[in-house]
Amino acid sequence: MMKRLVTAALAAALVGGPASAPARAATPVEINVILSLTGSSAFIGMAEQQSLGVLEKIVNAQGGIRGNPARFVIADDASNPQNTLQLTNSLVAKHAPVIIGPSYTSGCNAIAPLLEKTGPVQYCLSPGIHAAPGGYVFSAGAGTDVTAAAEVRFFRERGLTRFAMIALTDASGQDHEAQVNAALKLPENSGMQLVATEHFNSADVSVTAQLTRIKAAAPQALITTATGVAFGTVLRNLADSGIDLPTTASAGDMSRTQMVQYRSFAPRELLFMATHGVAPDPAITSGPSLAAQNTYFKNLEAAHVLPSYLASLAWDPALIVVEALRKLGPNATSDQVHAYIGQLHGWSGINGVYDFRGSQRGIGPNAVVTYRWDGLSQRFVIVSARHGK
Repeated sequence: MMKRLVTAALAAALVGGPASAPARAATPVEINVILSLTGSSAFIGMAEQQSLGVLEKIVNAQGGIRGNPARFVIADDASNPQNTLQLTNSLVAKHAPVIIGPSYTSGCNAIAPLLEKTGPVQYCLSPGIHAAPGGYVFSAGAGTDVTAAAEVRFFRERGLTRFAMIALTDASGQDHEAQVNAALKLPENSGMQLVATEHFNSADVSVTAQLTRIKAAAPQALITTATGVAFGTVLRNLADSGIDLPTTASAGDMSRTQMVQYRSFAPRELLFMATHGVAPDPAITSGPSLAAQNTYFKNLEAAHVLPSYLASLAWDPALIVVEALRKLGPNATSDQVHAYIGQLHGWSGINGVYDFRGSQRGIGPNAVVTYRWDGLSQRFVIVSARHGK
């Protein structure tokens, strides 16, 4: 009797019956991400985290990375460049091939010198960084040089030749201001005049004095560079000062949740130059870019995540990294990923068709449109087509 039981158990094991060992789960492919989930840039990092969570589910529903589940492993740098540097050094020591992030300009600037020549690959999620050509640092978005030029062009085409600017003193504000001044040097903008530039700190609770000086300069339009709470301070003081001009704002403020809070004191014409992740572009009617947009908006809606510029910043970069690992394999080296992205072209994402040959962004002016905040419908609406090629 005992002999028959042993034989039956052995036979079951050979044919994969009840006595067989359970199959081992596939090992996740970890993709390291540094975001600002706390601190002053948390409103950026939280939106990016939501976006990556939705994308991770899509990627894994499509088979992951060569049959292995993808996992975005997110570390919080608390919006502190020193923390960003420490986290990066730890990942470099672990030979991580890719780092997505961080969320903000000064964090990207803190680690870019460490990575740009030898890697690992860094895909900065701030459009305010201008990465060295051919290096290991890539940058999300169309670039603040492109959006600043679009701001000045929009005013020029409206016949508004006198404008003012109120800029934050942080890294993003300094970059935005520098790019506006660079745009003014373009031949087509020779008739444009920046009649006043004022500055403030993100901790300031009032900018009334700065706006009083701007009002005295009699501009026809206004550029603001603040994001988050500081942007709310500017809008509130604009209303209090009786200034209601066509106003452009940083794409980082394109959050419906935030704008609903500001609706009682926002300017009548509040404009944003940004890429395509905020609202469907009616000019995109067919092709791979339309399919990419449909996937993005449909899955965010299903996950009850509001589309925003901040959410979109992480989407295409993360998917590009996933596609690189699908092509090269989960054990790809930093050098291999760098070479793959550097030669990638004809790749369609939510922001259009990417071409990294000679570009650390892959997209440019053709990816930027002008949005207006519509206070009545409480949504962002595209009001002008793409800005160039």
